[in-house]
Parts: sequence; structure tokens; C-alpha cells
Amino acid sequence: MNAMHFLIGIVFDLFLMVVLLRFWLQLVRADFYNPLSQTVVKVTSFAVNPLRKIIPGAGGLDLASLLLAFIVGFAKVSLLMVLFYGGWHPLSALIQGAITVLKEAFSLVFWILIIRAILSWVAQGYNPIAAVFDQLTEPMLKPIRKIIPPLGGLDLSILVLLIGMQFLQLLVMDLLS
Repeated sequence: MNAMHFLIGIVFDLFLMVVLLRFWLQLVRADFYNPLSQTVVKVTSFAVNPLRKIIPGAGGLDLASLLLAFIVGFAKVSLLMVLFYGGWHPLSALIQGAITVLKEAFSLVFWILIIRAILSWVAQGYNPIAAVFDQLTEPMLKPIRKIIPPLGGLDLSILVLLIGMQFLQLLVMDLLS
């Protein structure tokens, strides 16, 4: 049963990360024609496009993608409740689904920052994935660089942001517990 629990969780979590990435890409107005952006849009269009007919965007926010993220989180928790915990509690599923979305958002930002740091060490010349990751993370890193400028070519802004995010994640989870 643990293997099935893991498989269901990973499928939902991976799709949730792609949906959250779509929301984030549109939030920062990343290059739509980038191959990574195109892949994210194609993978999520089947679910986002019907929701767009019901919920239009507002103020530059892709509310349909955000709603889809919450639906996926709710569906994951609901399915796991029914299959493994012997019952379904809608309010609990709703709250746990929202917490799941929040955890995956933190996880997505964490991994994009890690991959961006690694790519900065190994990528030579233009890399389309690195370019999108730069567009995604630069709005968060720029204010940190104003306070802590690069030291001898070493940019500590990613490390500072990762530590701050871990602190914020722990704080939020402590408040929700």
C-alpha cells in the first residue's frame, strides 16, 4: 500500500508543480516562446483552458491556473483519504489541499533556485531553461542583491533566499499546525 500511496502522491505533486509553474511563468511575464514555457502550457492546457471560460484572469493573474492548482491539491488529498484513511471529510480535504498547494509552491521555488544555481556554474552561453529560470527568480533575488551585493564574483542572494524561504515555510507550517 505504501507504494500505491507514493505513486498517487507523486503523480498529483508533479502535475501540481507544472500547474504552479504555469501560474508563476505568467505572473512574472516570462518568455512565452521559450521551449520550457511552451511545454508547460501544452501540458496544462487541457485543464486550464476550460476553467478560463468560467474564471478569467484579473490584474495579470492567471486565476484559472491558480484554481486548478487548488483543485489538484483537493483531489489528491480526497483520493488519499478515500483510499487509505477510510473516509472523506470535505472541510479537512479542502484545508489539507490548500496546505498541499502551499508546500508544493515552496518546493517548486526551492528546486528552481537550486537548478538555477547549478546551471550558473555549468551552462556556457545561452541556455533557454536557464533564461526562464532567471526570469522566474530575478524578481526575488534583486532586492536581496541590493542589500548583499556579490562578493568577489560570488552571489550569495540565492543562499539568502533559500534560508529565508526555509524559515518562512517552517513558520507557516508551525502556524497551520
